[in-house]
Amino acid sequence: MSDKISVVVHTYNNEKIIRECLESIKDFDEIVLCDMYSTDKTLDIAKEYNCKIIMHEKTGFVEPARNFAISNASFEWVLVVDSDEIITEKLREYLYYFIKNSQNYSAISIPRITYGWGEALEVLYPDKIMRFYKRDFVYYPPEIHSTPQIKQGDIYYIDKNRRELAILHKQERSISGWINIINQYTDIELEKKIKENKEINFWAHSWKSLFIIFEKFLFKRGYKNGIRGFIICVIVFGFYKFVLGCKYWEYLLNKKEP
Repeated sequence: MSDKISVVVHTYNNEKIIRECLESIKDFDEIVLCDMYSTDKTLDIAKEYNCKIIMHEKTGFVEPARNFAISNASFEWVLVVDSDEIITEKLREYLYYFIKNSQNYSAISIPRITYGWGEALEVLYPDKIMRFYKRDFVYYPPEIHSTPQIKQGDIYYIDKNRRELAILHKQERSISGWINIINQYTDIELEKKIKENKEINFWAHSWKSLFIIFEKFLFKRGYKNGIRGFIICVIVFGFYKFVLGCKYWEYLLNKKEP
């Protein structure tokens, strides 16, 4: 069994944030940087860190490129990192310890701390994500927000109380940025709903969107971040669901028209 780790990073015009990410992973054995034809200085910065650079067409979301990027990794164990994420030294040490004592495990689910407006957003924690696994035992369905599928072996889940082992998600997205990405992602998810071809009760859907806001704020610790937490609950959870429902309702309405 190999005791080396490949790190896969996906990029597109990330010159403002990619250096901090690469700095945090430079001590791994290999960095495979999968770029979607950046037009800024992202690739120039990547070359400073001796990244193995591969190119993939720009798809609007990252999942279709992940299988391609993982297949280009040299080592058995692969860590997938977004360009706005930081891997701490403690997590790096833990991953190397894990692969030497993994037994029948093929993957690790890692908690992630997401930051917004200068604070760690509690409503988004632990946000467990499966980003570390054996290269040949995983594949990503080519759909937005899809989770990796493990072909063989068990998954180890890091305790959410071990926050020192969490991935740090330093996205620091503005309100406009959140709205833009919600519009982009709901357009993509709309295609999935159209394929499912289900009816929608608009009013029930709207009330459910409203309920999610208060559920996340009151019972999922959104209140711990005050105004920041409330904004995230409204935009990321309630508004996202509401907009997706509205777009699907609009599609069904247009479909019925002669």
